[in-house]
Amino acid sequence: MVAFTQGNIDKIEELFKDQGYKVRYEKGTFKTGACMLQNSHVVVVNKFSNLEMKIQSLISILNEIEVDESLIKEKHLTIYAQITKLKSVS
Repeated sequence: MVAFTQGNIDKIEELFKDQGYKVRYEKGTFKTGACMLQNSHVVVVNKFSNLEMKIQSLISILNEIEVDESLIKEKHLTIYAQITKLKSVS
């Protein structure tokens, strides 16, 4: 389980950076809490979503992309393990 804290959202954002993605927070008419711009390495998160929704949305997108584990920095391995554990439970 990933706790819904600002520290964890920061770590998840770093996971995206490790993979070459940029996370942006913007307003818009989102049906979900976040989306990935087509054919790009940009993830856009609804800045008006609460912290829980932002984290859940980022985890959902992270589980959809192809992650190169060799690019993950050592300090981000713990949060990545928690996220992949959630994926295997679903």
